[in-house]
Amino acid sequence: MTVPAINLWAVLLATLSSMVVGFVWYSRPVMGDRWMRLSGITDEQIAKSPVPAYIATIVASFVTALVLAGAASLSQAYYGGSSLVNALITALILFAGFTAARFITHDAFDRRPWALTLLNLGYELVTLVVMALIIGAFGVTQGVPA
Repeated sequence: MTVPAINLWAVLLATLSSMVVGFVWYSRPVMGDRWMRLSGITDEQIAKSPVPAYIATIVASFVTALVLAGAASLSQAYYGGSSLVNALITALILFAGFTAARFITHDAFDRRPWALTLLNLGYELVTLVVMALIIGAFGVTQGVPA
């Protein structure tokens, strides 16, 4: 059995990148105004303390980066080749199979506007690609025997 080798620095940087991508993506000049309109979020709601949301986002982003690094490491062990390519392909597969599929299902039943679903999926895709670029650039190793 092989245990995935995970570079903790890559995971931490990938976690941080999620915050940066979110800050840019959901800023008012980029997608923020559209997101607020589609989701029904008001300026008053935005003005409330974002600390709980930031804590939840950091924890969730860390878990996402950790899982992506582990899955990319397993992919690297199986396929070999470029760690960057393996990390990107792994991110795209995980995005399509888990993130996009679940967002679409939940948003359809929650009757959210499709434009909001696509806007949020765009953010998730960009986030995972940036995470994969960071993790892949650090080099995905083939893991260590357990």
